[in-house]
Amino acid sequence: MIVERQVELRFTPESQAALTHVNLSAVRQDGRCLWVAGDETATVERLTAELDADGAVTGYGDQRTIPLADLVDLPAGPDEEADIEGLACADGWLWAVGSHSLKRKRIKEGHSDAKARKRLATVVREENRHILVRIPLTTGPDGLPQAVRADGDRTAAVLGGRGDSLTDLLADDPHLAPFLNIPGKDNGVDIEGIAAVGERLYIGFRGPVLRGWAVLVEIRPKTHPDDPGRLKLRRIDGDERYRTHFLDLGGLGIRDLCPDGDDLLILAGPTMALSGPVRVLRWRGAAKAAAPGIVHRSELDHLGDLPHGDGEDHAEGIAVLDESHGPGPTLLVVYDSPAAARLTPDGGIRADVVSFAR
Repeated sequence: MIVERQVELRFTPESQAALTHVNLSAVRQDGRCLWVAGDETATVERLTAELDADGAVTGYGDQRTIPLADLVDLPAGPDEEADIEGLACADGWLWAVGSHSLKRKRIKEGHSDAKARKRLATVVREENRHILVRIPLTTGPDGLPQAVRADGDRTAAVLGGRGDSLTDLLADDPHLAPFLNIPGKDNGVDIEGIAAVGERLYIGFRGPVLRGWAVLVEIRPKTHPDDPGRLKLRRIDGDERYRTHFLDLGGLGIRDLCPDGDDLLILAGPTMALSGPVRVLRWRGAAKAAAPGIVHRSELDHLGDLPHGDGEDHAEGIAVLDESHGPGPTLLVVYDSPAAARLTPDGGIRADVVSFAR
């Protein structure tokens, strides 16, 4: 894929101090704005586009921070990170999903052998990671989208924290249950993408990858009838509350999802703590899939590869940009662990704008 240009994402000093700008994990366009999230906080951020005379985006700034705890009840409270790994925006709603992963302690420089071995044996579960959040969007006085706790009978709501998370849902799944007690970066359950198309939500799993096949789970959330601040899953095909789809991504996991009409764009990358390859693929007609799918590689369009570094520049989020200029559609790509060349002198970060084929 050809990188047409780069645009700067500008963050407040507070977000720079929290390292949000170098831990970007999700992005979605919403009119003139971008919704973005980092994986080290329990917030989502709104950035507003800056345009040139031809209508091309030159950068995003005027950051606004939305703490999730201001909108929904987080299982572990407002101070524990939620590890938000995916954002979706459709039909007046913003969706945010945590990684739902367990975490193995890292070995750090200077640790003794004994301490290093102990840390590698320590696995922790952080409850705020196991959430799916739905947020109503309204139009503010400035004409820009704003996240609110309630808009009439539309309410912010959360799934998770009461034995009802996506991982709880998968406790008896024949494919995924064996991976629920394995940390995400060890090929355990690790959610990193979400896309909303109509009433369907598609949840992309970085891991596990099963004999080279990546996992995508389809759900259809609704407001809980007994609590407007909670979500509940509609039944699909009778008694089931979810569908699993398996995609041949050549051994890679799903790093992000983005709708493009009835298609899904898939950002594919390594499931383990490795660098590259990173690819963008198209699953045509995904939003019309009527049954759990086995999607062969021949059914996926390979749109191209993205650049990656060695231990840096990990592509984590993609968003189709609606721009009035240029010969064709463009995709905005944001990176976790960015290379030094992506950092700007005033604390911003450079994202790539790439062309892609429809």
